[in-house]
Amino acid sequence: MTIDPAAHAALLCDWALGVGDGDQVVVRSSAAATPLLLELHAAILERGAWPFLRIELEGQQEQFLTRAHDRQLDELPSLTRTDAEAGTTHLYIDAPFNTRALAGVDPARQARLRRTMEPIFGLRRDKPWCVTIWPTEAHAQEAGMSLRAFAEFVNRALLLDRDDPAAGWRELSERQEELIARLRGRSEIRIEASGTDLRLKVDGRTWVNSDGRHNMPSGEIFTGPIEDSANGTIRFTIPANPPGASLQGVSLTFRDGEVVAASAERGDDALQGALATDPGARRLGELGIGTNFGIDRAVGSTLLDEKIGGTVHLALGRSYRETGGVNESALHWDLVCDLREGGRLSADGEPLLENGAFV
Repeated sequence: MTIDPAAHAALLCDWALGVGDGDQVVVRSSAAATPLLLELHAAILERGAWPFLRIELEGQQEQFLTRAHDRQLDELPSLTRTDAEAGTTHLYIDAPFNTRALAGVDPARQARLRRTMEPIFGLRRDKPWCVTIWPTEAHAQEAGMSLRAFAEFVNRALLLDRDDPAAGWRELSERQEELIARLRGRSEIRIEASGTDLRLKVDGRTWVNSDGRHNMPSGEIFTGPIEDSANGTIRFTIPANPPGASLQGVSLTFRDGEVVAASAERGDDALQGALATDPGARRLGELGIGTNFGIDRAVGSTLLDEKIGGTVHLALGRSYRETGGVNESALHWDLVCDLREGGRLSADGEPLLENGAFV
């Protein structure tokens, strides 16, 4: 392992979350992230805050989804709500033992749990929050890399290979602000690539600079498309791995903002199950543009893949309120379209991104 967990913890506490005296920091992850969890525990204490570690065991989520009774899937336990309400800061560390652990779980049961948990997700989003990653063997296998190579990849993505990682994130934030200035006031976004020609409207919506405050690593700007504006077809050429699913070759056709045709070359059952989550799952909640050219290949982690410089991603389902989006759903699935070979993103007819490079 090549990531310094103490440096990772410091970056999360100081840059991403701004942990301060008296905070109550709820940290959720699996036992596979133990090195980072211990350093975080110490770092949070050093800043005068209280750490609350919520650790998931291998196989725990699969067991719950397969054995829970209807009431346990559909009712929100009071202790879960108390955690979300009392915690002043929330951190999730993606550290799976097995990226395919939920592959055999009925997608309908997963959708039921998402609907039940949606109020909790809302409570967490209203406070300082962040999602990060700790490399595991499962991640490395998904990426087709050794654990050491994958850890080095993540270390670079986090900018922890620099003497001053926070300075690197400030620089990226400034570059992204320049892109937002170019997009401010634009109305129509058009995405073109092989199998893709999609138009959607963003006028009146806010572009958000994602510079490591909520995702670490980050490197994207995003907004919430006008809910009834998407028309056309988009093909997502980068495989997607949302919880409990593995998808390849996803194609979506929109009419007046709603998905009217959807297919996946692999994982179609999971795609159709996700679209059936609730009415909002068939509309877009996010349009994002990847700007992190240090993440130069897909590795099977949405947190990383959606940040690849020269790509665009769309999320089915829930909007982020800070963008002005109003779509509501228990679903938020990001799907990535690679524009690095023959693709283009334009705003009101003016190219912004062409063949993976900003014009």
